[in-house]
Amino acid sequence: MLLVPMPRAHLTTATAFVEDVFATYLYTGTGAAQTITNGIDLAGKGGLVWIKGRGNADNHSIYDSSKALPLCLDSADTGGDSSRSNSVTALNSNGFTLGIDGGGTVNGNTKTYASWTFREQPKFFDVVTYTGTGSNTTIAHNLGSVPGCIMVKRTDTTAAWAVYHRSLVNTQYVVLNTTAAAATGATRWNSTTPTSSVFSIGTDATVNASAGTYVAYLFAHDAGGFGLTGTDNVISCGSFTTDGSGDATVSLGYEPQFLLTKRSNTTGAWRIIDSSRGMSVAVGGQGSHQQLFPNDAGTESASGSSDPIVTTATGFSSISNYSSATFIYIAIRRGPMKVPTDATSVYNAIARTGTGAAATVTGVGFAPDLVMPKARSVGYLGRVFDRLRGANRRLVSADTGAEGAATGELDTYDMDGVTLGTGAGVNDSAVTYINHFFKRAPGFFDEVCYTGDGTNDRAITHNLTATPELISVKDRSNVFGWPTWHKSFIDTGYNNFLNTTAATTGASDFSTGPTAFTATTFRGSQAGGANNVSAHNYVAYLFATCPGVSKVGSYTGTGTTNQIDCGFTAGARFVLIKRTDSTGDWYVWDTARGIIAGNDPYLLLNTTAAEVTGTDYIDTYSAGFELSSTAPAALNSSGGTYIFLAIA
Repeated sequence: MLLVPMPRAHLTTATAFVEDVFATYLYTGTGAAQTITNGIDLAGKGGLVWIKGRGNADNHSIYDSSKALPLCLDSADTGGDSSRSNSVTALNSNGFTLGIDGGGTVNGNTKTYASWTFREQPKFFDVVTYTGTGSNTTIAHNLGSVPGCIMVKRTDTTAAWAVYHRSLVNTQYVVLNTTAAAATGATRWNSTTPTSSVFSIGTDATVNASAGTYVAYLFAHDAGGFGLTGTDNVISCGSFTTDGSGDATVSLGYEPQFLLTKRSNTTGAWRIIDSSRGMSVAVGGQGSHQQLFPNDAGTESASGSSDPIVTTATGFSSISNYSSATFIYIAIRRGPMKVPTDATSVYNAIARTGTGAAATVTGVGFAPDLVMPKARSVGYLGRVFDRLRGANRRLVSADTGAEGAATGELDTYDMDGVTLGTGAGVNDSAVTYINHFFKRAPGFFDEVCYTGDGTNDRAITHNLTATPELISVKDRSNVFGWPTWHKSFIDTGYNNFLNTTAATTGASDFSTGPTAFTATTFRGSQAGGANNVSAHNYVAYLFATCPGVSKVGSYTGTGTTNQIDCGFTAGARFVLIKRTDSTGDWYVWDTARGIIAGNDPYLLLNTTAAEVTGTDYIDTYSAGFELSSTAPAALNSSGGTYIFLAIA
């Protein structure tokens, strides 16, 4: 017998992007109604929201579009649908709405929460409901591909969660609400592997009791269907086994933003980690991440250095204490996949005055990936923080020092900004600061963390999806400068250093010229000793020209008014300039501090110097920016050569 779900016209095979179908969103409860805007259309497309308190031992709450709100399920519990009054009150076209939530499960005042939203979309995720028959049968689905994982829950009464995973044989299952190892039971899936149109269920009451009601959540595996070509994978369901040291490397073909893992060959907790809460890549190859446990109502905990998941540009590594251990997982690709068309969605600058007390900087307009705070009124070192390396992991643009812990400087990366601690470099009382925020996005900006292997002309994978035109690399684990390459450096290996005033040199820190750089790799060299020394840990920041958003370019000085056309329509909001044929500082201007017809304050990335005011070296120009005739030789000497990064 074939049980067929209701047809859903909203499910189409049109090209989609991961940011359209999945979002992790962190928020703080208010105890009053609030709307969470994460960009996911649940009202028109359907899907589910999974919510868990981070600092409080409350239930997991799973709401989906197949049932009336506020009915929900709990991944750590055997209960059926339960009604949690005033919890999630609406699934919207761009997120969901929370009620006053007297119980505090999803919106308790001042409590912190993580939410994961999955939208129904062929080759990604599907929600299916059915009524059991008590006999072996098949259930039709609309996933449009063979499911990689299926989670089934009885909704009318108590029953354990039954989970199918493609990495197990079709007579095995795992249970979402327990730590138990994979078990054998032919009555769950009728010893039958699912297909692109149906999945099979046996006679066990957890999946098919007569007249029982059920919901199934189906996750795709490497099915393509996404990106501009419609061939990119955004979700993978796989397994890995650690070696004798407890390590394993998984290649996904993309950098993940979300992982659900479970040890399957013996007991072990289910774990959810995500890049919003931190999937950090720490010095020494080991990371730390915050994790929540679907089988447990407990609070969020840090993995520490004993059992982390370490992300890479093409997958992840597991570094654990468990040798020869087998794990299953669901991985979701990091977004966005769309090339930005509006610079305000990927860059912002916010000027503020330090308070000397913990403070939240909001109004950025996006979840930032790179944050560069610099004091304006005093001579503090400019900081470089990024989400990939984790909170309070500091680099300094004007210094050769290794990455260091900076407790109390940048404490968290938030959905619309960051939370700062009391550190003087970022939040000293009465000191004025500028904070530059960047978001990773195709064609605009990307970041890569990698470990050197000591080989010459090494290809290092990135996810910029465009040929990089400006690359700055920092050795995180040792004292080295910031070798910086620009597309105008035609000769093999030429670069500048972000931390010095030196002219372009022929040092071979980048072993090959621009013809060898691609939309997926750049080349590192051991010979120069600054970006690929064996066992050294590095971070690379990559920028490209994105039409109407950013421009990586060069110009020749005139000594007179010099207009630089970047292809913009409303002028540049950020400008970085460096002279390359002679010595010169790395100058930074932004519209938060003023790019106007009069005086324009600037800062230097390569020094501790405070902001310089009272000079008019740069002016507004709708297509980009204009250098004035009064600009010094470091910016506009007749015949001098200069590189720049401008953002609209």
